[in-house]
Amino acid sequence: MFENLDDILMKYEDINAELSAPDVTSDQNRFRRLMKEQSSLAPLVETYTAYKKANQDIEDSLAMLDEENDEEMREMLKEELSAAKEKSASLEEKIKILLLPKDPNDDKNVVVEIRAGAGGDEAALFAAELFRMYTHYAETRHWRIEVVNADETGIGGMKEIEFMVTGQGAYSVLKYESGVHRVQRVPETESGGRIHTSTASVAVMPEAEEVEVQIDEKDIRIDVMRASGNGGQCVNTTDSAVRLTHYPTGIVIYSQTEKSQIQNKEKAFALLRAKLYDLECQKAHDAEADARRSQIGTGDRSEKIRTYNFPQGRVTDHRIGLTLYKLDKIMNGDIQEILDACISADQAAKLAKMNGEE
Repeated sequence: MFENLDDILMKYEDINAELSAPDVTSDQNRFRRLMKEQSSLAPLVETYTAYKKANQDIEDSLAMLDEENDEEMREMLKEELSAAKEKSASLEEKIKILLLPKDPNDDKNVVVEIRAGAGGDEAALFAAELFRMYTHYAETRHWRIEVVNADETGIGGMKEIEFMVTGQGAYSVLKYESGVHRVQRVPETESGGRIHTSTASVAVMPEAEEVEVQIDEKDIRIDVMRASGNGGQCVNTTDSAVRLTHYPTGIVIYSQTEKSQIQNKEKAFALLRAKLYDLECQKAHDAEADARRSQIGTGDRSEKIRTYNFPQGRVTDHRIGLTLYKLDKIMNGDIQEILDACISADQAAKLAKMNGEE
């Protein structure tokens, strides 16, 4: 596993040398490529450099112990040796994680689809709350959210909403949100005070470039129409809304959030590409059933992943057995602790699988 790290270190130094050349910015494509490579290699290089230093400290401490007779100095050297060994072991685990095969979609923007499930109006209200939760979380990460389509109810709920999240590494984090989210609470319309259980499904799909998904024009039907629901001054008086029908898959995309038909069409095609790309990814995962089961967040969309219990103020992620008693903060977008725990569990599962294959 570690035999190629010195080659990676040399490659990183070569990239830095290229970036320091005076003419590097004359070719912006090359400059961006080098910056991206440097950024992706930096965490591994920094950790490996610290690991090598810790191992050198171990060797130095052992050599000095062999030569030292003073008991007080020997005790101090033993403490330094112990600290260096502990640091080396910790850095070795970190390197193993950094060397895990990276999901090629991790750096991509995402398309998120939230649909109300069982529970009627209460499920639609919960779907709207999930959308607000992700919106607030995206704000903390300085990501941009653009709504593609929203089917709202009259009481502030959403039967479904599709939106794009643009930001560095959005998919690497939000992919763990795919699945069924369950809410347990007493609805405002419930006179008897009984707790109801409702659900909403979340699908997180990596944004796909045109080169990654080829769409044949003859497979598409494009309809334009007036937008429905609340909107701006002109939204309901011009044919700005766009509906795409993809014949081979039966996927229908509706986009009406922009006043411009061209902009709605662009958003609709972006969503269609993401859905078609996601279908291909799902097929690949199905073909690798064992690998899919070992991954958290990329499993079956029908899997119940999390419960939000309002009476007890708790949120439980069933995949990793994590329960937090800060429901209000979580519903306001404070979900980083849950996501970090999912990432750690995913990495641990992959490490265990990799160690088992060695």
